[in-house]
Amino acid sequence: MHSPHDPYVRVRGAREHNLQGVDVDIPRDELVVFTGVSGSGKSSLAFGTIYAEAQRRYFESVAPYARRLIHQAGAPKVGEITGLPPAVSLQQRRSTPTSRSSVGTVTNLSNSLRMLFSRAGDYPLGAGRLDSDAFSPNTAAGACPECHGLGQVHRTTQELLVPDPALSIREGAIAAWPGAWQGKNLRDVLDALGYDVDRPWRELPAAEREWILFTDEQPVVTVHPVRDADRIQRPYQGTYMSARRYVLKTFADSRSTALRARAERFLESAPCPVCGGRRLRAEALAVTFAGRTIAELAALPVAELADSLDAPGETARVLTDDLKSRIVPVLELGLGYLSLDRATPTLSAGELQRLRLATQLRSGLFGVVYVLDEPSAGLHPADTEALLTVLARLKAAGNSVFVVEHHLDVVRGADWLVDVGPHAGEHGGRVLHSGPVAELAGVAESATARFLFGRPPAVVREPRVPRGQLKVGPLHRHNLRGVTAEFPLGLFTAVTGVSGSGKSTLIGEVTEDLAGVGRLVSVDQKPIGRTPRSNLATYTGLFDVVRKVFAATDEAKRRGYGVGRFSFNVAGGRCETCQGEGFVSVELLFLPSTYAPCPDCGGARYNPETLEVTYRGRNIAQVLDLTVEAAAGFFADTPAVARSLSTLLDMGLGYLRLGQPATELSGGEAQRIKLAGELQRIRRGHTLYLLDEPTTGLHPADVEVLMSRLHGLVDAGHTVVVVEHDMAVVADADWVIDLGPGGGDAGGRIVAAGTPAEVARTTESRTAGYLAAFLANGRSGDGTSA
Repeated sequence: MHSPHDPYVRVRGAREHNLQGVDVDIPRDELVVFTGVSGSGKSSLAFGTIYAEAQRRYFESVAPYARRLIHQAGAPKVGEITGLPPAVSLQQRRSTPTSRSSVGTVTNLSNSLRMLFSRAGDYPLGAGRLDSDAFSPNTAAGACPECHGLGQVHRTTQELLVPDPALSIREGAIAAWPGAWQGKNLRDVLDALGYDVDRPWRELPAAEREWILFTDEQPVVTVHPVRDADRIQRPYQGTYMSARRYVLKTFADSRSTALRARAERFLESAPCPVCGGRRLRAEALAVTFAGRTIAELAALPVAELADSLDAPGETARVLTDDLKSRIVPVLELGLGYLSLDRATPTLSAGELQRLRLATQLRSGLFGVVYVLDEPSAGLHPADTEALLTVLARLKAAGNSVFVVEHHLDVVRGADWLVDVGPHAGEHGGRVLHSGPVAELAGVAESATARFLFGRPPAVVREPRVPRGQLKVGPLHRHNLRGVTAEFPLGLFTAVTGVSGSGKSTLIGEVTEDLAGVGRLVSVDQKPIGRTPRSNLATYTGLFDVVRKVFAATDEAKRRGYGVGRFSFNVAGGRCETCQGEGFVSVELLFLPSTYAPCPDCGGARYNPETLEVTYRGRNIAQVLDLTVEAAAGFFADTPAVARSLSTLLDMGLGYLRLGQPATELSGGEAQRIKLAGELQRIRRGHTLYLLDEPTTGLHPADVEVLMSRLHGLVDAGHTVVVVEHDMAVVADADWVIDLGPGGGDAGGRIVAAGTPAEVARTTESRTAGYLAAFLANGRSGDGTSA
């Protein structure tokens, strides 16, 4: 029995995901870093076990009714954890935030600013004082009635809806209409209403074209379908919907990402004509503070906002002092270039997590465990010092700080290191070291030690000669003002610069329309799917081949099972109890609903008859449960499957299961799966690959694997452009374009462009010092001495 004053969190028998009965003691009130290659089990230990158990214990104390309102994970697979304080998790959320979420709402700075305007704003003569809600675009009291607080209105035009006016309606002139039966129905309704659907669109009277595309009327008419010889179609009542109404309704209401994206092609956004894009009612915009409206202050970079808050009066001073104190941690974390009205979806995962970290610095909590997921993600080496200072402050306030991290600067700054490995998946899941950082040097199995205490020799390659230049610009977007960049074709180019310097904006302007691009492949870290039905096998196309393999077996042929029988997404082969999900939701009276394996299929997702068909002794569910590595052996003589699996292995993803749901994948894993999907295709002609921070979430050992693949693309005649902070990647590039020198208004121009050695000598560049240190001293990927 441990005493209540035991200074350690003691974990016994952790078996979550790939953890192999892990026993580990971790000190409280320290900065503890969890390291290991991707898929080794470090997140399973920090988040899946320690944080999940702390959360479970907290929920045990919450009233049953309140528990229904809180999303919670199940109990972790662990024997016992003692000495565990309450925990706060700051994970890199993979869900997509809404456009109404902003920097101001995430940090709660908007609340303070609204209170300032409500209590201490300068109101027009005779105007009544407004409540703070009236200054929020997200409330009925404050939102502009025209755009509902979004600041943008979506409109469509005849040119967008009918791109080819030479076609008739029957030939598909109205491109915005849906396909299949729904589109035919609208055409038949128009025909029944007396409109000529066989005449070229441009020859129809203007008034008819206007009504067909833009009317808000929805007349109902009896439609007499053309009778086919082989089937009888009875008359039916059809309702007409104009093209504009259909597009706006689909964009607003459809839950299908594909349908929404299609509808968006026929819309153009414009600032709201009533509020001018400022999102608020006129009454709120009439109130000023220090000569500015709340919309004007919210549009300022946070660093500039802090300097704009001096005003006389006791009430105002109390409120501005509170606002300034909340801004300080945002500035400390290097995010002063962001404005409060910056929409959350436009932020990187690292920026969003650091904003949430800034709010925790103000919370005043002590005695808790903060569990952080790669807070250095998307962070330039120049900003890492500030991050370490912030983590030290959380610790000094009496908290334990547990960080899952790959950035070697953060690893070196730890008081205690937990290294998990040695490899990924079933070849990992063991704690190789738990103790002071320096002692990891003696652990031969550790991949982390190899990079922490010495760097593998750099790959020597012949200098590449560019085949031409891709010119982008001049650009006037966000903080880029008249910037023109030249990307050498046939080389590996790294785009560098501090957060907010304009890197992502610059590469976002590279399109297939530019001369010299050829084929463009942009690989980002967005999820490969939003539901558990999307998985590694379905995304890569592997599942199509696997289903064909099962359909070709003698047993499947004998039973008359086609390819569709082996899909868990359609009726026939799937388990109908869980609809192919593998689990069911159990509604409990006064308790939150919980998920349990399907009682009929036990999580297999298929019905018993489908599972009776086997290929080499395994049924379809067992094949989906294989890891990429195991499947590569199982399908070694099936070329179409083997090629896909080989590419996934080359990307260091051998530990993932074929049926692993998309919702369980990290941003880095999603990006590498997308890249693997591209690499397995037979490429003809030149391709330009754009990657935004491809090393995010990767251990230095995994970065090596990724770099060898990317350089292989360049050697094959393609062009690779990456936005990157890792100096190991930058030093290994053929060409570097450095933006800056700062973020926001202090950035937005090209400070240096040249070979890594040339950029390292540029005095104005904030990247140069770290790059020079790496090149000169054989140092770690973040520019600090090994």
